[in-house]
Amino acid sequence: MSHRPARPAPRSRLITWLAAIGAITALALGLPGASAAADDTSRPHSGPTVSTPEALIRGTLQPDAPPPGANDWKCKPTAAHPRPVVLLHATLTNAQNWIMLSPWLKKAGYCVFAPNYGGEPGSPFKATRHIPDSAREIARYVDRVLDATGARQVDLVGHSQGGGLMPRWYLRFEGGTNPANPAKNKVRRLIALAPSNHGAGVTGLGNLTTELGLNSTVSLVVGRAYEDQMPGSRVHTTLDRDGDTQPGVDYTTIVTRYDEVVTPYTNQFLTAGPGATVRNILIQEICPQDISEHISIAFDSNALQLVLNALDPAHARPVHCSLSAPLLGG
Repeated sequence: MSHRPARPAPRSRLITWLAAIGAITALALGLPGASAAADDTSRPHSGPTVSTPEALIRGTLQPDAPPPGANDWKCKPTAAHPRPVVLLHATLTNAQNWIMLSPWLKKAGYCVFAPNYGGEPGSPFKATRHIPDSAREIARYVDRVLDATGARQVDLVGHSQGGGLMPRWYLRFEGGTNPANPAKNKVRRLIALAPSNHGAGVTGLGNLTTELGLNSTVSLVVGRAYEDQMPGSRVHTTLDRDGDTQPGVDYTTIVTRYDEVVTPYTNQFLTAGPGATVRNILIQEICPQDISEHISIAFDSNALQLVLNALDPAHARPVHCSLSAPLLGG
């Protein structure tokens, strides 16, 4: 069943969020270390927290390396976790996007894979190519994972583009699903953090470049994926023409009302079509004090516990809400 929270953030809350960034950032930077604080075994998640800056540094220094816990090509799925998890990073990042979630999943017993896609080797700025091209790249990668592990299906977890247009294009047009026989789908679940599903307004900047006809020009600098994710793009209209979902796939979106990239944040929600299920989660409805935004949601222990719950609903754990700050996570 699809649940679509409809109420946009009041302007006063946005102002409060912006005012809080400085204070919370100063507090967080003054702590003795995020990882040490997060090793509290009373918390339900599966590992230490990592800050966004650490991921950015590692992504710059090791742009082609997998995150910890990922890409063990000898890993065999267990009865408890029969589907490998493929992690799909955001635009202008790389697989180091997952230095927090990947070891959590590995520790929980999953076979974890994290490709670098949509970019040149050696460049820290990947997922910039035309989205259909990246989707074909992921199609080949998923086939490789299935062959190596012997699994019948995978689960996808993505951030931004990696949870939105790109995997949805793969599911619909590049063999990720079989609408005539969903039992033969290659993908069982798509779990998306801050996905670019229905247009990334970029707090008005994207809408402005769209209205001025500048998306192609901007894409010459930052990559074709920028234009593809703007409201009304050809990729959007082609993908959305027949609905948001594919039969036989369970979809989960995990969204923050303070997203500054995919705006309005309601553009991230999906509507279930025939044979699919959708759960749209606004994280502030679970953890009201969570003020993560588009970038830091990938390093937000509250959001990542929701990812673990979506991967294994039968053994879901309660989210013990903790502080997650803009630009830092927690």
